[in-house]
Amino acid sequence: MGTITTSDGTEIFYKDWGDGQPIVFSHGWPLSADDWDNQMLFFLQHGYRVVAHDRRGHGRSMQTGGGHDMDHYADDLAAVVKHLDLHDAIHVGHSTGGGEVTHYLARHGEGRAAKAALLCAVPPLMVKTDANPDGLPKEVFDDLQAQLAANRSEFYRALPSGPFYGFNRPGAQPSEAIIANWWRQGMMGGAKAHYDGIVAFSQTDFTEDLKKIAIPVLVIHSEDDQIVPYVASGPKSAELLKNGILKTYKDLPHGMPTTHADTVNADLLEFFQS
Repeated sequence: MGTITTSDGTEIFYKDWGDGQPIVFSHGWPLSADDWDNQMLFFLQHGYRVVAHDRRGHGRSMQTGGGHDMDHYADDLAAVVKHLDLHDAIHVGHSTGGGEVTHYLARHGEGRAAKAALLCAVPPLMVKTDANPDGLPKEVFDDLQAQLAANRSEFYRALPSGPFYGFNRPGAQPSEAIIANWWRQGMMGGAKAHYDGIVAFSQTDFTEDLKKIAIPVLVIHSEDDQIVPYVASGPKSAELLKNGILKTYKDLPHGMPTTHADTVNADLLEFFQS
């Protein structure tokens, strides 16, 4: 574990374990590198070097007041990759982290990258526009900001208790430990970063970024994702990528890397070794 300081003076926390080909994990909103615990331990045991950072304003990274946009997210990721001198890296991004990975590869190039995986990720574009009629209305994201501003702690209990992990589905068995860990990670970060981050993940259009990426990219998404709707994301991203592979699940939740880690890890490992 360590920290780096970016060009604009922001301190970024990261974990770096093991040897071998590096896998770099980018977490979702409003969480931290801890959300990758299962994946990091799994791939560490399979001979990979595993790296994960806390996005600016999230987790143990500096709660800076500005820079909560995809350009800065991508640049911070690039700074971590450069600091650790990573080559032939596999980038894995979940949700907002998938947007971060996509923008990083398009903005900074693929010279240090070998493959990527986008899990339940926000690209190409989440918000509804004339050009993106399958997106969610902007009012949905305005409401998320309103709930965060009104009572962040309550909001960060309700989201994992319901749609994030699919615990609101009939027959679901909610895990208090998983819900509490989501809340813990969220409350570690800064309210300003999380508030601005809602705009970053919902209104950034990654269409042109996806078109630029040539390395193999595995796109994993579930038709029952209640956070990032399948119809507006996974299939469209896979189609825009030059070398995209779509893996569709039918009834897994948005938080599948946690709730269905064995399934997700096996699919990722198969792709990494192919």
